[in-house]
Amino acid sequence: MKKIGVLTSGGDSPGMNAAVRAVVRKAIFHNVEIYGIFHGYSGLIEGQIEKLELGSVGDIIHRGGTKLYSARCPEFKTVEGQKKGIEQLKKHGIEGLVVIGGDGSYMGAKKLTEHGFPCVGVPGTIDNDIPGTDFTIGFDTALNTVIDAIDKIRDTATSHERTYVIEVMGRHAGDIALWSGLAGGAETILIPEADYNMDHVISRLQRGHERGKKHSIIVVAEGVGSGVEIAKQVEEATSFETRVSVLGHVQRGGSPSAFDRVLASRLGAFAVELLLEGKGGRCVGIQKNELVHHDILEILDQPHTIDENMYQLSKELSI
Repeated sequence: MKKIGVLTSGGDSPGMNAAVRAVVRKAIFHNVEIYGIFHGYSGLIEGQIEKLELGSVGDIIHRGGTKLYSARCPEFKTVEGQKKGIEQLKKHGIEGLVVIGGDGSYMGAKKLTEHGFPCVGVPGTIDNDIPGTDFTIGFDTALNTVIDAIDKIRDTATSHERTYVIEVMGRHAGDIALWSGLAGGAETILIPEADYNMDHVISRLQRGHERGKKHSIIVVAEGVGSGVEIAKQVEEATSFETRVSVLGHVQRGGSPSAFDRVLASRLGAFAVELLLEGKGGRCVGIQKNELVHHDILEILDQPHTIDENMYQLSKELSI
């Protein structure tokens, strides 16, 4: 290949810029022209495509968000939209594409692959919900943002002897809630991958109160439901003063952690290597600290799972 493209799509995540930087510089290192596609698949359809140089990605490795911007694109879900995108790629002589994003972005790359255009997916999402990789770019940074918030909220929970319900992001996955809840010492963690009994949640709070505990933290993944509703049920059942913090999009921002910068650099460069080897229709990941790649046509059919042992540990430590 002599020309490849790169785009970011879907929700932004810390480390996307580091991945873009790796793709650009790895391509240039191998004397391959690299083109940035702005505003995701929407920009692809509209032809928002520019050639990138070494300096184009200078001073971005430490920045959150994405230099290439991102946007939702319902039109790209149609065959007509997909063909428009391929026409734009061919117009610029682009022979392969690196797509950085979550499952929606992977779905777009899958469609291009089905049309015969070589794509490689790079997992960029704070949700950590992409099969075939232990970690996605942005998860570690988001996790540390949540842990920092939990630590601060615990301070005020202690001062006012309150129960706090903290709602975190993750869509249909509970990884952010599970990892942050365990690291933050939460008394209860509610995730969509595991059924929960509200009576058991209440009993745990009451047992803690009976042994002199004056405050508690409950971490709720957004895929479970509303943190506000959970708090209302807790207060009605216990009469404990309860407050809610919905952390929201603060979890997506911020300078990426060292882990995310290294992960993004490794995965971005690996994606370019695969394209140069003639391997399209793949998605990259990391498993047991080894770089891996899978068939992008198959990976999205695999269910997201959590570490059951970690979830059990969180319950054992919160007795």
